[in-house]
Amino acid sequence: MNIQIFGTKKCFDTKKAERYFKERRVKYQMIDMKEKGMSKGELQSVLKAVGGLDMLIDENAKDQDLIALLKYLTDADKFDKVLENQHIIKTPIVRNGKSAVVGFQPEVWKSWE
Repeated sequence: MNIQIFGTKKCFDTKKAERYFKERRVKYQMIDMKEKGMSKGELQSVLKAVGGLDMLIDENAKDQDLIALLKYLTDADKFDKVLENQHIIKTPIVRNGKSAVVGFQPEVWKSWE
């Protein structure tokens, strides 16, 4: 397993995801999206795994103007906007190779073991 957790230090579900893997002694890499964020390739890989950009957008994000704007953009423009403004992505995103899930989903992570 090659687990990556994309999240923020303040996100409660990100902390729960880290605890889940620590308790099972599974090595993981934590990527703080406030500090580093996802590369273009990582974001594309996650989109394929979770089923599209709409699955990643946090409708309750603080930047409601940006959320509203996304509804009017083409898919390519929407991708670029999300890449530039990763604070509107739901966290955590837990990735294992080509598989990825959004949110706290221990039932899926268990199947990876």
